[in-house]
Amino acid sequence: MRVIRKYANRRLYDTEQSRYVTLEDLRGLILDEVPFRVEDAKSGEDLTRTILLSIIIEQEQADGDAQVFSNDLLAQFIRVYDMAQPLPLSRYLEQGTKLMLEQQQRMQDQWQQAMRHSPMELMRELAEENMKFWQKTINQAGSPDDDDKGSGKP
Repeated sequence: MRVIRKYANRRLYDTEQSRYVTLEDLRGLILDEVPFRVEDAKSGEDLTRTILLSIIIEQEQADGDAQVFSNDLLAQFIRVYDMAQPLPLSRYLEQGTKLMLEQQQRMQDQWQQAMRHSPMELMRELAEENMKFWQKTINQAGSPDDDDKGSGKP
């Protein structure tokens, strides 16, 4: 697991690559599914969750059209924290998000498969098959048949 150290000056240092990184760099690691842990450089305290939340906040603010969390949803999250016995919301959200991502990947795979069999691709495959057939036929026509062998005919 890659270790990222957070210093008092708020800078993040990737110990594997020996360079300072940004939240955007860490977002890239997440998208590439590279596991990492962010720790306080002085105390060693795990700050990963805080950094992940910072990445989400940055993402939410960066593109107003692609907001995932509405104000109402965020308010509901805050209410969950105030419950005497909070709902197992974390597990539910994890499982629901995992299912949604798996379904999206399946849809993308099916779309790519469908595009692979588009009319133009089908025509190309048929043309290749026809070409192979005719090349094979021409090559066979150029060689003597087994029937002619031993018949005494030149």
